[in-house]
Amino acid sequence: MVTIPRLLLQIVSLLRSVVCVCVIRSGPFRSRPVFCVFIIFHKKKHPSENVVFSEFSKKCAERWKTMNEGEKKRFHQLADKDKKRFESEMADYKPAKGDKGKKRKRTKDPNAPKRPLSAFFWFCNDERPKVREENPDNSVGEVAKELGRRWNDVSDDTKAKYEALAAKDKARYEKELKAYKGKKNKGASPPPKERSKKKADEDDEDDEEEAEEEAEDGEEEEEDEDDD
Repeated sequence: MVTIPRLLLQIVSLLRSVVCVCVIRSGPFRSRPVFCVFIIFHKKKHPSENVVFSEFSKKCAERWKTMNEGEKKRFHQLADKDKKRFESEMADYKPAKGDKGKKRKRTKDPNAPKRPLSAFFWFCNDERPKVREENPDNSVGEVAKELGRRWNDVSDDTKAKYEALAAKDKARYEKELKAYKGKKNKGASPPPKERSKKKADEDDEDDEEEAEEEAEDGEEEEEDEDDD
């Protein structure tokens, strides 16, 4: 047996889905469940009245609960008609070329040069094995957080060492990127680098890099707060 609070929750859920459809879709309007048809029907009977929706929907839920199947039949028919309307419109619907659904993750060109590492990432490459050895049960996120804390505590001389490595790597990247763009402009398509056997390791590295980037951002925010 459907209770009134549950009906109210269904109304809220339905309204949220309707709002989302209006915002992100340009296709046919979704069909309405029978109870929503019932609410709209009664609202249209009193178009000029300003009602508080929560009170109005509660009264509708109470009324719906006391109706027999014969009284509900017309609303089921209206809901079925609306469902057929939606299915018919969807069958003929063709999204516009400009419409975009979920963003697809951009595929990496295997021939593109590897992006340069920041000073923090060079530090992580050296320090990560130590952190893992000292904390074997820690997750990737916990390891990254500890690396961020250690980076924040290192001396200026140590940071300067890694900043020099980062500057050298940036110069390497800019040189390789220039050559890469030159080949692309000439239409050359060199064979892709052999990456398949390293795919699993690279996926792990991506996860670690994302976690470490978050840790680096967090430590930078803490430094800014300390300066203030």
